[in-house]
Amino acid sequence: MTSQQEFIIKIEKHKGIIFKISKMYMDDIDDRDDLFQEITYQVWKAYPKFKGESEFSTWLYRIALNTAIIFLKSEKKRSFIANEDFSNFKIIEDEYDHEKEEKLAEMYKAINQLNPIDKAFIFYYLEDFSGKQIADQMGISEGNVRVKMNRAKNKLKDILSSK
Repeated sequence: MTSQQEFIIKIEKHKGIIFKISKMYMDDIDDRDDLFQEITYQVWKAYPKFKGESEFSTWLYRIALNTAIIFLKSEKKRSFIANEDFSNFKIIEDEYDHEKEEKLAEMYKAINQLNPIDKAFIFYYLEDFSGKQIADQMGISEGNVRVKMNRAKNKLKDILSSK
């Protein structure tokens, strides 16, 4: 199996991570699509450096969140995909349960009001990461994770309770 084929299989298996992060960081569907593409591209660029020392999903989370934060901060939200070989990749979108999506929309709307770092903490919380895993991902101590996580959750509660 080629490196390209392995990459496509891994992205197909873990594309939900990219969809969630894209939705969490972008309100507009076109911006979400652009961010999805940008994350996928950044993962593709970094894939040769993936040595399997961690789970692919853990490695993907780090790249996806960093890409989302950078993308959000960029003045122009645009895709940097210029590689013709990459443009041939097709990632199949799963059908979402529209009723479930509506229920999640309010939560995502509230999350979108948070700053990028708080969004990352909420994302890790929703994905059931342990304090140690978050500390490793964010490069901070577990104690600092607890403090920042509580602050992010309180901010989110405040936003949801003000509706």
